[in-house]
Amino acid sequence: MTAIETNGLTKRFGEDVLAVDDLDLSIEEGEIFGFLGPNGAGKSTTINLLLDFIRPTDGSATVLGHDAQAESEAIRRKVGILPEGAAVYDRLTGREHVEWAIETKGADDDPDEVIETVGLSPEDARRPAGGYSKGMTQRLSFGMALVGDPDLLILDEPSSGLDPNGIQEMRELIREEAADGTTVFFSSHILPEVEAVCDRVAIMNEGRLATVDSIENLRDGSDAQARIDVEVAGDPGAVDLAGVGGVVSATVEDDAVSVVCEDATVKVDVVTAVARQAEVVDILSEDTSLEELFNAYTSGETPEKDAPRAEVTA
Repeated sequence: MTAIETNGLTKRFGEDVLAVDDLDLSIEEGEIFGFLGPNGAGKSTTINLLLDFIRPTDGSATVLGHDAQAESEAIRRKVGILPEGAAVYDRLTGREHVEWAIETKGADDDPDEVIETVGLSPEDARRPAGGYSKGMTQRLSFGMALVGDPDLLILDEPSSGLDPNGIQEMRELIREEAADGTTVFFSSHILPEVEAVCDRVAIMNEGRLATVDSIENLRDGSDAQARIDVEVAGDPGAVDLAGVGGVVSATVEDDAVSVVCEDATVKVDVVTAVARQAEVVDILSEDTSLEELFNAYTSGETPEKDAPRAEVTA
């Protein structure tokens, strides 16, 4: 069973705003799925449609096998939600927030265990949440989302307000939840964080799905330039790469030849050509970052995923 599936999901606001346009999306159980896009791309609208906070203009969606509109109550019992900019009640303690979440979901979680899991101390739990920092509020809200062992976690900017240690802890918790079979639907602007944890990503742009795939496959199918540094014994300036197709530029940096390639497939040709002319000591290869892929897909520079790739010949 798929955890989330949409078919032609569309949402218009008035006559002029097409927030989500004919979205077809399928997310498998147990996936950590990154949902990306610039502001106004339709991410939050999609989440609101999945949770039946708003109704679609056209199309349909199922969540955990339930119709998103007809069976929304059944969905909410199985879903943990960390919304962007989650708010707390100033006068309630952290523990009281978790106890409220447990009661609301009819769960039997131990509130102290939940609080410890998300990195808050017993002293923090006894304090009114109105005095929490943004990072502490985020930890508390994540703990409330974990109550009831949800089958699906919907996380909107989960690392917001967290320091580097907090981000690392959040990442580990997300991985642990997925390892236990929980599906994680993860929207974030912190692209290195998405790259570190997600099995696949979807990139939205202007309400439409620009692409969906694993980051590795997106790299393989992109036209983004790639860089490789090849350290050699002897004079790197004597290495000639003029005959290697797909080389954009080659410069000498210390004991290495630094080469910018049209795409990642050219790297093998570069290393082969260098090895014919000098002893290769070390190789440093830089993959296309998710940020570069994101920029390419949201600027319209990357070909459609099904478009034929240009062949690179040496």
